[in-house]
Amino acid sequence: MVAAIERISNQAFAPAPADSNDNDSDISGLIARLTAEVNQVACEKTRSIQNITNQMKMLALNALIESSRAGPQGAGFAVVAQEVRNVGQQVETIARDLESQLTRRTGSLMDSIEKMTERARGERMVDLALNAIELIDRNLYERTCDVRWWATDSAVVDCADIPNAANVAHVSERLAVILGAYTVYLDLWLCDLKGNVLASGRPDRFDVKGANVAGATWFRDARGLRSGDDYVAGNVEQQPMLGGAQVATYCASVREGGKANGKPLGVLAIHFDWQAQARAIVEGVRVDDDKARVLLVDSDFRVIAASDGQGLLTERVPLTLNGRRNGFYNDRTGAQVAFHATPGYETYKGLGWYGVIVHAE
Repeated sequence: MVAAIERISNQAFAPAPADSNDNDSDISGLIARLTAEVNQVACEKTRSIQNITNQMKMLALNALIESSRAGPQGAGFAVVAQEVRNVGQQVETIARDLESQLTRRTGSLMDSIEKMTERARGERMVDLALNAIELIDRNLYERTCDVRWWATDSAVVDCADIPNAANVAHVSERLAVILGAYTVYLDLWLCDLKGNVLASGRPDRFDVKGANVAGATWFRDARGLRSGDDYVAGNVEQQPMLGGAQVATYCASVREGGKANGKPLGVLAIHFDWQAQARAIVEGVRVDDDKARVLLVDSDFRVIAASDGQGLLTERVPLTLNGRRNGFYNDRTGAQVAFHATPGYETYKGLGWYGVIVHAE
């Protein structure tokens, strides 16, 4: 059963497939080339027309001069020459208007295409942001199942009830076996109801036995759980007792007899190796653009995972939600920002996190 659940956990980290329909840049490049060619043709043809009309005006001027020299006999020819001159001016005006209209309309076409391309990219980025947050939600759902299951293990229950040396040694061995099968965890701690760590799965790596965690938010919340069916999902934090590693701590109540309605005996805390696992998620999102940054942010918009590895647990992304759970917009720098709120998975409702993709212009 352990191996089967581990396979499910690993599948949850499978990277999102590349989107083969991402032709936005190709379409924009094609439209730009066509627009440039249309503008070039328009300029060349209208200039040719202008050259011809200039010649017509010059001929008309010469005709007027000759007709004036001819005196009364050239009066009729002068009228024709003036009309030719007028026609030339009209043709020149039409040519200029044509060039202006073509340039304006092709410019308008380019603006429309750019807006369509930007919208298509924004919608695709929203889908990718959803993909990222869904992957992590599914994985964290598995963590809530793990902690509730392991809290009913007889070795865990016995040690929480009677924490003598034999029980402590036995549960430490049991926790070590679990850690050997589940590589996504840094450590597992069994605590009594006062917050004292009774045993852990990696005592040779992390010297936590005897430490008191009563002040930790996750422990206080876990002590208040109503039954063994409930759990605590902690925010991502750096844990000094685990070498400053970034972890997401999940807790369940250890109860008498391993029963959901049994008397509380202690708290089991499992520390999910957040940084390594979350990095696999954000780096697996195929945005096909080195200008894009894939992020996971918590409910305070704090960066908890980033494809470029920057700003972890320190940077905040001021999302403009406008009451929406998903969407995209351009921020003050001109960058396109797409986001999608956590949809949750099964009984895991999420913690108000967001998948975010920022595409710099």
